[in-house]
Amino acid sequence: MKKTLTLNLAWSLAIAMFFLGNQASAQIKMPAASPASTVKQTVGMTDVTVEYSRPSMKGRKIFGDLAPYGRLWRTGANGSTKITFSDEVMLEGNKVPAGQYALYTVPGEKEWTIVIHKNTKHWGDGGKDYKQEEDQVRFKVTPKKLADKVETFTIGFANLTNNGGTLQIMWENTLVPVKITTDVDTKVMSQIQEKVINGTNVTPALYAAAASYYADNNKDLKQALTWMKQANDKDPKFWTLHQQAKIQAKLNDYKGATATAQKSIELAKKESNADYVALNEKLLAEIKNKK
Repeated sequence: MKKTLTLNLAWSLAIAMFFLGNQASAQIKMPAASPASTVKQTVGMTDVTVEYSRPSMKGRKIFGDLAPYGRLWRTGANGSTKITFSDEVMLEGNKVPAGQYALYTVPGEKEWTIVIHKNTKHWGDGGKDYKQEEDQVRFKVTPKKLADKVETFTIGFANLTNNGGTLQIMWENTLVPVKITTDVDTKVMSQIQEKVINGTNVTPALYAAAASYYADNNKDLKQALTWMKQANDKDPKFWTLHQQAKIQAKLNDYKGATATAQKSIELAKKESNADYVALNEKLLAEIKNKK
């Protein structure tokens, strides 16, 4: 009896595996109508990730038809589009804490509403389960008309700066820009305070980095020069000498800037770096015009 039950169980398993195999072989794998995509971009010092599906026009009219004006849109296809910020950001001046959100939009002929929604579990726009009280923030932006059509729905980034950039939503003849601003200065100044101002055994590289940040961001130029000189006194490099010369020129110390630029040229020639030779020669020409 036990042997019979064992044989019957084995036979049942074999039949099940046969049907499962047939079902798998009967499926046809085809390209997705709206392929999934993930785009990642560091904006300032913040990582921004967008996960979305990309439908194509395929001869259809999009805005005002497939995506009606005045109606909440999933901003893509399939599940809701997700946007993640590693740090707090400002979107068009609106504060958004770090975290993952659903990105919805309300298209319009003259303005769009951008919706950053805290519930990321909805399929599409959530339908009757969508609750506006779960919005993190809503704000309006002005769309731009594109000369050339964008066949496949695209989300990307442009106009990157040291502390911001633009999220771009593009489809058909429409581009919707969303300005992103991040707090870079607080983070960098905190590191300078810890590693340079209050640091021990400060390396030339740290002095040079702090000096460059001060010089590039219109902070204390005299302090920037002090740090850059400390870097070059310990370990002179043609690129840090060039930076020192630029700071000296900003402080109207043209004689000092000229001497430092010439030292940078000498080191750059030894390293066969024509780019920095040219940069220093350009700086020397600018100094000569200012004298």
